[in-house]
Amino acid sequence: MTSISIIGRGKMGSAIANIAELAGAHVQIVNRSATPSKDHPHATYSVLGDDLTGDLAVFAIPYGAYSSILGHYRNRLGGKVVIDISNPIDFTTYEQPAALQNSSTALELAKQLPQDAAVLKAFNVNLADTLIARTNGTTTTTVLFAGDHAEGKIALTDLLRAAGLRAVDAGPLQRSRQLEAIGFLQMVLASSGKTRFESGFTLLP
Repeated sequence: MTSISIIGRGKMGSAIANIAELAGAHVQIVNRSATPSKDHPHATYSVLGDDLTGDLAVFAIPYGAYSSILGHYRNRLGGKVVIDISNPIDFTTYEQPAALQNSSTALELAKQLPQDAAVLKAFNVNLADTLIARTNGTTTTTVLFAGDHAEGKIALTDLLRAAGLRAVDAGPLQRSRQLEAIGFLQMVLASSGKTRFESGFTLLP
């Protein structure tokens, strides 16, 4: 059975915890406080700096907080599958940060981790409501992901399918650049009121 550590207790972190619980995985939720949540009564709650018990480690936090998290965990992520869900956006300009325009948060994260850590880009084109409902409109919610680690992709795919979601492999980690572009556009459209945060893009079967 796959186990998963989720760093962050925001809406996306909670939605991913829901998915993992539906799949029968053991869930560890890591935050500044270990106070349990009634939404996930069976999860293990830990504070930042505690060991990560999951085979999968999800960074369910803004990209700007990554450096702080790496200060706690950089050298303890070897052998784990690290899932980056971030969508970097400067809300003062509604543009991507200049430093990432020819890269991606996932590619930059991979440079900072031990060589035996496997980075996947996933969940960034999904809005939390569609993960919780497991439908987007009338279709099953699809999670697109990218990465270079075959076993990590299999573990994530098995988890998603066990929870009743559709999993689509978008290719190597370089494809994270395109996934982030989709996520960026989706956020800009929702923030400007042209779409709804409860809907988002969907991939038809």
